[in-house]
Amino acid sequence: MEDIAQPVTTASPRSETEGLTPDTLVYGFTVAENARISPGGTHIMYTLARTDRGTGARWAQLWTADVDGANPRQLTTGGRVSDGGVWSPDGTRIAFVSDRIADRGGPARYGLYVLPVGGGEVQELAGHRAPISGLAWSPEGGSLAYTTLFDPDDPDEAGLPGGVLPPVRVTRRIDYKQDGRGYLGDVRLQLFVIDVETRERRILTREPFDHYDPAWSPDARTVAVRVTVLNEMRSYLGLVDVATGSIEPFGPTEGVIDQWAWSPDGRRIFLAGDDLCTAQTDFFLLEVARGELTRLTHELAILAAPKRLGPPSQPVWLEDDRVLVHAIHKGASGLYIVDVASGAYDAVARWTATNAGLSVDDRQRYAVQVQSSLNSLGEIVVTDLVSGESRTVTANSASSLVNWPAAEWERIDVAHGGVTIEAWLLFPPGFNPARRYPLVLDVHGGPQNYYGYDFDVTQQALAAAGFLVVFCNPSGSTSYGREFTQRVVRDWGGKPFAELMGVVDAVLERPYADPDRTGILGYSYGGYMTAWTIGQTNRFAAAVCGAPDFDLTSMWGTSDIGHVYFPQQCGGDPHEVPDSYRDHSPSTYAHRATTPTLIIHGEADERCPIGQSEEMFVALTRAGCETEFVRYPACAHGFRRTGPPAYLVDYLTRVTDWFRTHLGEAR
Repeated sequence: MEDIAQPVTTASPRSETEGLTPDTLVYGFTVAENARISPGGTHIMYTLARTDRGTGARWAQLWTADVDGANPRQLTTGGRVSDGGVWSPDGTRIAFVSDRIADRGGPARYGLYVLPVGGGEVQELAGHRAPISGLAWSPEGGSLAYTTLFDPDDPDEAGLPGGVLPPVRVTRRIDYKQDGRGYLGDVRLQLFVIDVETRERRILTREPFDHYDPAWSPDARTVAVRVTVLNEMRSYLGLVDVATGSIEPFGPTEGVIDQWAWSPDGRRIFLAGDDLCTAQTDFFLLEVARGELTRLTHELAILAAPKRLGPPSQPVWLEDDRVLVHAIHKGASGLYIVDVASGAYDAVARWTATNAGLSVDDRQRYAVQVQSSLNSLGEIVVTDLVSGESRTVTANSASSLVNWPAAEWERIDVAHGGVTIEAWLLFPPGFNPARRYPLVLDVHGGPQNYYGYDFDVTQQALAAAGFLVVFCNPSGSTSYGREFTQRVVRDWGGKPFAELMGVVDAVLERPYADPDRTGILGYSYGGYMTAWTIGQTNRFAAAVCGAPDFDLTSMWGTSDIGHVYFPQQCGGDPHEVPDSYRDHSPSTYAHRATTPTLIIHGEADERCPIGQSEEMFVALTRAGCETEFVRYPACAHGFRRTGPPAYLVDYLTRVTDWFRTHLGEAR
């Protein structure tokens, strides 16, 4: 299987006053999301979304267009957000979720609706207090499955009467809280089924676990869901009997599943998952009647597209026992056809881009996804599965990028310690190789995560502000195979640190990169590496540290996933391997730091609790290091993606200003 070509883009002359500002990056774009092709393959339905500068509200409505992008037409107008649309099996109706129900008052905030495509009244089926997700039509089109939060102590969703104190919280389960959701108790996502004609609604699951992404069996007797436990650190496939609600678990008992697809006859299910929790997927085949799970692959080089990319990229079972899979390889999206008998796979298409979702028409001719890249975002791409040709059929963000172009970029390879580290370098507007520019290293989170061909607003803001920006995939990064991903285990701050410094050294060999004006930036594990780095070296003139893992022992006990995650990464619990936790904690070395550091954290972060930044701020201040601590109220770990837009503008502005102050401009 050939690797895709790695383009080197030469920066074109452009005015230094042009560029993407924080305000433009947050408010200046309209993007497509959740693209779905109609059963007949003639039309695409998608969401167009934007953020309103005046109110800070997200606006999103359903649109449709021909499969080639022609004749776009808005389908919905009610409420601020109508989203999550899915075609009925015959293509005559669209089910979707909208907040228009909240305009009437009452406890329900989110409504489930059905829209006749040919015209007619929108039908309201149900309302819930919590968001509704995972809409799935039954094969005959008579019912819809979906998920929403269910509180066993408030089954009618009445909520607390006014003036009544919340009950005292008592828990006996270790996964009692979750980042982005706060205190959970026993409130979890449960599976519902509703009859479209009669509006009769039933809850099918009540297990105290989250249930995601329902998919009907071909005979409509069963709904498959991904069941997650321990805050998604473990998951399995649950087959729910529609008549009784009984659920049968399948899949790795101590692992995770990411994607799956029913065979056309309903006898088998293709799975992409990981039975060892190594952050690297493999393919499995489940014989449903016998309950037999067969492993098809052992060392995949590709990674089943993770859920962080947006709507689930569920595989599609094709003819002749082949399955179409969306996966990531070396930071790039691709479509692959997998032979179910052997596990062998080959690429249909690969892009220097990152795709989200996967929708295929019932003729299995076209695959539709939403695509972003280093110089585009939120466009719909259609791939002809016969010819392998792909075409971008929308231009939603193109006009904005004409006015405020994205950074030019170059792919580079850096050899270090027997491995090749892939890196990307962004150039500022009006780049002139005869001048010398400050350089910022951006470190990704995880560590089992990756950077690649995607539009990152922080990187774009820094490049537009006049900095060279380099980012890379050191040891531990995913999409390079299990061996590479596992190189970071029990070695946080070891090989990855040396490799990151090697990437910086390689860029600084270029005459236009100024070695005296370098900065480092990271969030989450990237924040860990930033905190680690400034305790190991004073080579950087400035640092921005977001939501760090500062002390691994306190992270183990306070993070919503720490009690599961850190034993995997450190080799045991703190009392079992105390040296591992101490020696790999940035807190152990923070007293040596001299780098001016901006610390950024959301106050409602449960993944990397804000106490980590509080500890770091005290340690750096006591060390005499110039330090500023920025706290974002009521913001969870992912506030840079899902928090208030005004806070994102503030974050981007503070980051660029901090580096401007301490690194200066091109000379």
